Amino acid sequence: MFIICCDDNVPSAYLCTSETEEVNMNKYHRILTKILSEGKVQENKKGRICYLLNEQICMTPADLLDIFEGHGIARKKLKDELNLFMQGERDVKKYQEAGITWWDYCGHTLVNSYPTYFEKLPPLIEKINAEKRNSKNYVLFLGATGVESNQAPCLSLVQFQIEDGCLVLSAYQRSSDANLGLPADIYHLYLMSRQIELPLKSITLYLGNVHIYENNEEKTRELLNGKADIKFELNV
Repeated sequence: MFIICCDDNVPSAYLCTSETEEVNMNKYHRILTKILSEGKVQENKKGRICYLLNEQICMTPADLLDIFEGHGIARKKLKDELNLFMQGERDVKKYQEAGITWWDYCGHTLVNSYPTYFEKLPPLIEKINAEKRNSKNYVLFLGATGVESNQAPCLSLVQFQIEDGCLVLSAYQRSSDANLGLPADIYHLYLMSRQIELPLKSITLYLGNVHIYENNEEKTRELLNGKADIKFELNV
């Protein structure tokens, strides 16, 4: 059985994923495959997307290792980016100095974007580490509505819970670019979990709308076929 992509006219060479191969995929590549095989098509102001609604990825430490070993992630840049977010850094030049260029389109300043909300994360982490309670209140909310922003956070909520002495991290993402945003968010969540002084049990990411842009569909198929060093287009 083959998984068919969104485009009904896809050449047979792209019908590459059998059920057995899918089982052996890491969970990130599985969600890419599902978008291409089951996704619906929609036009928005950024272009045509193939999308799924209300998906989730639940990842154990072993799943995360599979993803990080099987998919290229700019780990140092993402670590530096998260550190700048947590410092509340809004100056785009500071990100450029760290080799991070994907915020250039926002101009000189990030307005009501990730740093506005992530600067609240360090005191929350400090509180969790000091208390280590079975609390439902360890929550970071991102993205106030009705305010001016040049890039509203796609990540809306991060919750830290403790179960049987282990960390259970959950997050909700209102919108997720599966090629660029999703792997970055997975790695950011992992880095957040590392700052909690408890062993990690799982990270679950709830995806309101997870999508692949039309100009990245062919490259996504190439990635799933095993091609390395794929460069995806940023759609803003």
